[in-house]
Amino acid sequence: MIDALGVPQTLLLLGGTSDIALAVAERYARLGTPRVVLAARPSPRRDAAVARLEALGLTVEPLDLDGADTASHPDVVRRAAAGGDVDVAVVAFGLLGDEERAWQDHAAAVELAQVNYTGAVSVGVLLGDLMRRQGHGSIVALSSVAGERVRRSNFVYGSTKAGMDGFYLGLGEALREHGVHVLVVRPGFVHTSMTQGRDPAPLAVSADDVAAAVVDGVASRRDLVWVPRPMRAVMSGLRHVPRPLFRRLPL
Repeated sequence: MIDALGVPQTLLLLGGTSDIALAVAERYARLGTPRVVLAARPSPRRDAAVARLEALGLTVEPLDLDGADTASHPDVVRRAAAGGDVDVAVVAFGLLGDEERAWQDHAAAVELAQVNYTGAVSVGVLLGDLMRRQGHGSIVALSSVAGERVRRSNFVYGSTKAGMDGFYLGLGEALREHGVHVLVVRPGFVHTSMTQGRDPAPLAVSADDVAAAVVDGVASRRDLVWVPRPMRAVMSGLRHVPRPLFRRLPL
């Protein structure tokens, strides 16, 4: 269960090498010492992520996770829950890909869809079932403003995030009566290893900014948060721009 300080006893990071996922764990570490299950592909990067959290005094259990291998997901979630109830699960895995290659290369487009949408739906269904049986828990889905109104510049990625976003918003409604909370987080441009080398967009934020919004959103049981908050007004305006004008914007 989440204690009086808002700290989960068990925190599951699906895509645990994500800069944002690690920042969430570090945020919780400032408040307490949750057990962390870090699910990601085996790699030196995962080893470094485990060491980074253990240096904060956290107990970290690594698990193998391939976002595209949906057949393995039931066992991943089962093993994550073997040590006790999962109080907060963060769905943080995903691919950005090369925007131009994604719509011209069949394999690249399918991979983005399989990981960002199909994989996210796969673990979402499993987490929903787990937490419904527990009778409590929070699922955090790291979405993106790219899914709010899909742009020409990254429409394959944006479309996968639009689908993922819609699924988790609906999952939250379905699980509400069972005492389970779902939080969808829509960051704008985030300075992470995934975006390194790219020109930052206006209102860019850090991984820690997103983590702060996650921790606050879980504590207040919000359904949806934008990071930064002004991004909500920006995207609300863009959503209503006529398509002929929208396609002329430098997006």
